[in-house]
This record gives sequence, structure tokens and C-alpha cells, in this order.
Amino acid sequence: MAAAAAGAMAAEEAEEALGLFTGIGLSEAKARETLRNGTLSALLRRAVLQARSTLGPDLDKATGTLLYNAAARLRDPKHLGFLVGYIARREIITDLQLSAALEYVRSHPLEPLDVADFERACGVGVCVTPEQIEEAVEAVIGEHRAELLAERYHFNMGLLMGEARSRLRWADGKTIKNEVDLQVLHLLGPKTEADLEKKPKAAKARPAPVEKQKAAVVENGEVGMETRSLLEQLRGEALKFHKPGENYKTEGYVVTPNTMALLKQHLAITGGQVRTRFPPEPNGILHIGHAKAINFNFGYAKANGGVCFLRYDDTNPEKEEEKYFTAIREMVEWLGYQPYAVTHASDYFDQLYTWALELIRRGQAYVCHQKVDEIKGHNPPPSPWRDRPVEESLLLFEDMRKGKFGEGEATLRMKLVMEDGKMDPVAYRVKFTPHHRTGDKWCIYPTYDYTHCLCDSIEHITHSLCTKEFQARRSSYFWLCNALDVYCPVQWEYGRLNLLYTVVSKRKIIRLVETGAVRDWDDPRLFTLTALRRRGFPPEAINNFCARVGVTVAQATMEPHLLEACAREVLNEQAPRAMAVLEPLKVTITNFPAPKALEVLVPNFPADESRGFHKVPFQPTVYIEETDFREDVDKGYKRLAPGQPVGLRHAGYIIAVQNVIKDASGRVIELEVTCTKSDTAEKPKAFIHWVSEPLACEVRLYERLFLHKNPEDPSEVPGGFLSDLNPDSLRVVSNALVDSSVLSARPFDKFQFERLGYFSVDPDSEEGKMVFNRTVTLKEDPGKA
Repeated sequence: MAAAAAGAMAAEEAEEALGLFTGIGLSEAKARETLRNGTLSALLRRAVLQARSTLGPDLDKATGTLLYNAAARLRDPKHLGFLVGYIARREIITDLQLSAALEYVRSHPLEPLDVADFERACGVGVCVTPEQIEEAVEAVIGEHRAELLAERYHFNMGLLMGEARSRLRWADGKTIKNEVDLQVLHLLGPKTEADLEKKPKAAKARPAPVEKQKAAVVENGEVGMETRSLLEQLRGEALKFHKPGENYKTEGYVVTPNTMALLKQHLAITGGQVRTRFPPEPNGILHIGHAKAINFNFGYAKANGGVCFLRYDDTNPEKEEEKYFTAIREMVEWLGYQPYAVTHASDYFDQLYTWALELIRRGQAYVCHQKVDEIKGHNPPPSPWRDRPVEESLLLFEDMRKGKFGEGEATLRMKLVMEDGKMDPVAYRVKFTPHHRTGDKWCIYPTYDYTHCLCDSIEHITHSLCTKEFQARRSSYFWLCNALDVYCPVQWEYGRLNLLYTVVSKRKIIRLVETGAVRDWDDPRLFTLTALRRRGFPPEAINNFCARVGVTVAQATMEPHLLEACAREVLNEQAPRAMAVLEPLKVTITNFPAPKALEVLVPNFPADESRGFHKVPFQPTVYIEETDFREDVDKGYKRLAPGQPVGLRHAGYIIAVQNVIKDASGRVIELEVTCTKSDTAEKPKAFIHWVSEPLACEVRLYERLFLHKNPEDPSEVPGGFLSDLNPDSLRVVSNALVDSSVLSARPFDKFQFERLGYFSVDPDSEEGKMVFNRTVTLKEDPGKA
């Protein structure tokens, strides 16, 4: 019965609200849509009832529109009654005034508001006369008279409107437009036939290709391309981020009585500079997802004239190793970014401890003895120690610091409920593990939830950029800074970048290494940044890939072939050409035209010979790919065969088969051929690559490490990710040959082996035996798309 009564009451309230909303001019559909938004409908109901108490039950549509916009656009509901009062008294009568009023209250979060200043900012009481409008329009038209007479009605009349509006901010837009139309008609007369013809579109000037990359909009896993560089995506107003010092304009930002004074101090320290930070944990190697974070944090600072800190979140001494600190900085710099400063959370351990004591003194933290298992999950039992006396918690926290509690016997917890429902997150825990930088000084270490926002505050970070999974910690971020009365930055979240056909979690990569599925963190089949570098991906390609994915709020899961396409674009411009043969077939030229080896000039970049040449020897014995010769010719086959000559790339000679030599099993092991100069023979159907006096080398050819798109998804791979390994992910060609032009190459140098793909020198190379990793093929494999 009670439930039925409550339902009937709710239905009555909904009908009453529906009547209120349609009564101010909303369509029934719009009114019902508004009712579905509980917060908006409650605010609008309050606004309408307040306005009716002043103006009576019949509100005109213009007033209704202002009330709806005030309720929908107001960030802080406490100012609703204040604004509605001005609308009801007909002191705010245009949307322009309302927009100014909303901006004013957003920019002045502390009460009481300066009423006189507010009214000046919103044009309250300002009366613009028809004579003023006429004079302003006349002045604007006078300034553009010559262009108007020349272009007549093809002139951009919006320009006249805009300039007149800028002179009379609070004038009615329709009145200005009518006056512009009237005065233009008086100057030019009625439109002629020529005026009615469409103005031909001017040819758009091509933008300079500086710093341009293709950005992308991700829809249903597909990427639509735009020509926008990453810096363009991150610059200025593009992301709708707050300006330094205007943190309070951000939705959800908590303003306290001290906020404005703290922001003033912050601006005095930073000079209004944008400050970001990249805060990795030094317990693993960075992967492709981190590349987006690096580009976003460093890129946003760079695009807006700011700085970015590299801060190691070194609060868990059990998992930190020196090699991770070194590798992280190396990868940041490899991607082309220089940190403004390299800092560590441990730099601030003393200050963090002092603040923890202050938090206890303010009654906002307490020492708790619940076990880790007891407080796991989202609905753990409340701590029986939550209300223990402040002095007791201070003494116990000091005992924690002195090592009087074992690990897990005591924690310091903060008194708050997080957005995801998690209650009283841990601020400090006991760990008897020496720290990489502070040694044995501490046996208590702060958690991420406690440390992160306070380190941001200490470094005066303006934009704390993090991935979406940290959104649930935003309220605790603001809460902790405000609980201690310290400068509070703004946390902004963006979508993670994931790739298909791979795993990136530290735990899973360690399992791959332990089981021998990959060699180490830098195995070229992985998508860690060290692995991508080893495979030969240029840093520019990774940055371009991040730009194409775009700075999206939604998580982006991309196909690896999109990253490979970015690599091809960069390597095509960067990698000099060389010739290599993976499966060599010996070819002897029986009529070689010289008594000794010739030198052939090969362009480093055939499309731009101004970038230089390299020399390769050409002598009677050369090697070609086994697959470039067939004894039996199929229709459409264009390479070497008996009776079908081919050209040797760059050599200027055509070869024709005279004799095929086989071993005892019938396998072709050598060809005897004759050669003819290209300019005296008929043009062949094909030109093939070759090597002469080559260097022996090892070539490693890589394919995807996993067979399925989502190897971690139990519905796709029931046996777990280790059961999904591709047995053909690595093929080692141990007896490949490469031309001698690469002899001086060093690890990570890159080449295009003509007709084969892009390759990079592997660090395993040693004197007498170079090792090359294939980065990508020359063309995308259609099976991967």
C-alpha cells in the first residue's frame, strides 16, 4: 500500500512539473526530456515557482527560455535564486545578459557577490537607444564604405553586425540587424541580378606541412582522418580546459574560503604558466599506452607555453628498481621530450608526513587496525577505530613511524567516501623495506591516494592529466587538498589507449618472459616502448600515431596496423635504401663486361637523389632471391625465368638465364647467365634486387605475438593468454646477405631493404655478423586490415 501511495505521489509531482514546464513555453517532448534529468528538473521547478511568485502564474516564453537556460547552465545551484530574481524583475532580459551573469558567478565563487559589480558586468539598467544603434551602425558602415561599394551585397554583412555589437554590447541583436539592413539598402539600393549571383569560392591556400599530422576521430573502432597536429589538438581552447589560476571555473571543483587566496599565491609562484606532470611508477617498462600519456602531458604543456615535470611515484619500495627509473627517462627523451624537472614522490616524504600529522589533528584521519582483507572491496565493514581520539591516533601514528607495528597491523586512513563508494582510503601503511632513495629512514610509506594530489600541489601543477580509471579518485583529490588548506590543482581525465593482439600489463609481460614466450621486456613482438624502439619504430611514428588517435575522453582500442602505417610514413622519409637477400640464389655472369668488379652508384632515396648515393660492388658473382627465379613460368609471372630476362636494379644491366645448375636432390643452387647493357636491350618486364660481395647477416621477421584480437578475454581465449601465442610470431633467417653499404651501421639505425621492407639494426649485432629486425613490410598486409 505504502509503495502504491508513494508511486501515485511521484506521478502527481511529475504531472505538476510537466504543467510548469509547458507553461513556460517548452514543448511537451522537451518538458518530458527535462523530467528525466532529476537535477535539472528540480532546479527548473525552483526557478519557475520563484519567478511566478513575482510575475504571477503566466510567464511569457522569453522569460521561460531565460529560466530554462539559467537552470541548465548554472554550475553552482546556490546562485539560482539570485539570478532568477534578476530575470523576474526584468533586469536580465536577453540571453547575452544571462551569459554574462553565468560567467560572473562562475568567476566569483565566494560569497557575498558584489552586487554593483555584478550589475555592471551584466548590463543591468543599461538602456541602448535607437539613436545610439543608428550612430554605431553608421560609423561601422562608414569605415567599410569603399569595400561595400566595390563588393555590394557580396560583402560579409556579419562583419558589420559584429563590429556594431562590439560597440554596443547590450543592444538588441535583432534591432542592430534591422538597422544594418536599412542603412546598407540606403547606400547600395535594391539588389541587382549581379548581386543575386553566387560569389565564386576563393581557392583555399594550402597550409604549410609544418608539424601537421593526421588526427583521428575514433568511431566504432574505425579512425577518420583530419589534418590536425597533436599540438593543434592540445593548444589553447581546443580542450576546454581551465586557464591557470581559474581552477574554480571547472565543474565539480570545490571552493573553500581559502581557495582564492591560495590561487593568488599559486599564480605569483608560476606566473600563470601551464604546468603538467608525467607520474609513472618505477616498477615496470613503459608501453604504447604510456606514449599517449607522455604526448598528452608534455604536449599540452608545450602547446601552451608551459612546462612538464617527470615525477616518479616511488611510494612502493618493494617493486622499484634502478633499471626502471633509467628506462622511463630514456623513453621520455627518446619520444622527443625534455622534462622541466625530474622529481620523486620521495623528495616530499618529510612534508607528506607533516601533513599527515596535521590531517589527524584536524580530525580527518585516524589509525586503524583492520586487516587488508577486511577493508578490500566496495562494502567493507566500517572501522571500529574511526572515532578514536585525535591524541591517540597521533601517538599510534608515531609508533607506526618508529616501527612498533608489524606490516598489516596498522594503517592511517582518511575520513572520506570516494565516488566509487570506497570508504576511508588508506593514507599510510607499514613496510619494512629499504627505499631506493631514502634507505632505512622510513618504515611507513604513503599511498597513491594520499601522495598524488599533494605532490601535484607542492609542484603547483595546473592540469593533473590522468586516464579515466582515476575519475573515481577525483573527489578524494579535491577533498585532501582542501582538508589541509593547500593549493588544489584540477584533475582532468582522458581515455586510455589500448592495442589489439597484445598484452601490456606488467604481470602478464613478466609471465611471458618467465615462460620463454618472449626474451625480455624489449622483445620486438611486444608493445613496450623499449620493444618498439628495438624493432625499429621511429619515435616520430609513435607520436604521430598518438596524434591520429586524438585526445579522446573515450577509451580507444586500435589495430596494430594503424601504428605500422605511421611507421611506414616516417621510415619512407628517414630510412636510406639498401639491398638485401633473405634466401640467396647464386648467379654467375659468364660474360661479365669488365676484368674486375665495377662500382654501382645507388641513390639513398630514389625519389630525391639530392640526398646522396652509396656505392656497391658489381662483379661476376651476384646473389638474388630464390623466389625471383622460376623454371616454369605461370601467366603473369614477370621475374627471371629461362627465356625471360630481368633487369638488375641500379646496375644498368639485364641478365638472361643460360644454364640452371641443381644439386643431387634437384634443387636449383646456381644460375649461369649472360648480361647486356640496359640501353641496348629491350626493356624487361621486371627489375630485381641483388647483392655482390655481400655481408652475411641474420634477419628476424616478426608477426603478431597472439592469434586473437583480445588474448586476455576469456570469452575469446578460454585457455588464457598464454594459450593464444602465435607459433609463427618469429622467423629467424640466419644466412641472409646484405650489401656492404650498411657495414658502418650502429644499433637502431634503419634501412629500407628494397622490395622487402623496413629493417633496423638490432643491439645483438657484433663484428662479422649483423642482426636486423624487420620493423614493417613495405605495404600493409591486406589480411591485417
